Amino acid sequence: MHTSTHDFQKYTPWNKGRLIGQKRPLKLQEVWAIRTRLQIARKIKELALFNLAIDSKLRGCDLLQIRVKDVLLGGGIVHRATVIPRKTGHPVQFEITRKSRSALRELIRRHNLTDEDHLFRSRITASEHLSTRQYARLVKSWVSEVGLDSSMYGTHSMRSTKVSLIYRQTRNLRAVQLLLGHTKLERTVRYLGIEVDDALELSEKTEV
Repeated sequence: MHTSTHDFQKYTPWNKGRLIGQKRPLKLQEVWAIRTRLQIARKIKELALFNLAIDSKLRGCDLLQIRVKDVLLGGGIVHRATVIPRKTGHPVQFEITRKSRSALRELIRRHNLTDEDHLFRSRITASEHLSTRQYARLVKSWVSEVGLDSSMYGTHSMRSTKVSLIYRQTRNLRAVQLLLGHTKLERTVRYLGIEVDDALELSEKTEV
């Protein structure tokens, strides 16, 4: 099939300026679309998982390890929590927003969870919590249900969604580095996959 030069000029690949193989972060309207569907369906565990995944910006393996005692203090859900990611071993703080606190309270109440219980327990009796594979399947189902191409999204989409929005609004790489728990700024730049776009944007604004 013949493709004209004009056709190529009209087509902009989704990954222009991004690292090949990266998974897309969700856009704000996509976050709300997924959240609304989960609320309507009363899928409280999935809603709590979705909200906390975005707030925490944690890798799936660390997110699924969170226990009730990590987010509950004195009978209430904390506004900020701290975890130690496996990969770095350095404590990382994250906020728990109002929507997440509400979902977590309902999850804990509905399932009678105790301090030592994992928040996101698996139905498989041999496992104390959801596996990363189960989490990945949930993410795929969430994005599919709002009409997105599931091949373009994964668990890292959840990790990068909020920091991508923060970066686009503030251009503060250092803040994003701290939120992700990266030890090197270069890694944050590569993680976001925005260096090409930003470099071109700066170049376009500079007249010589």
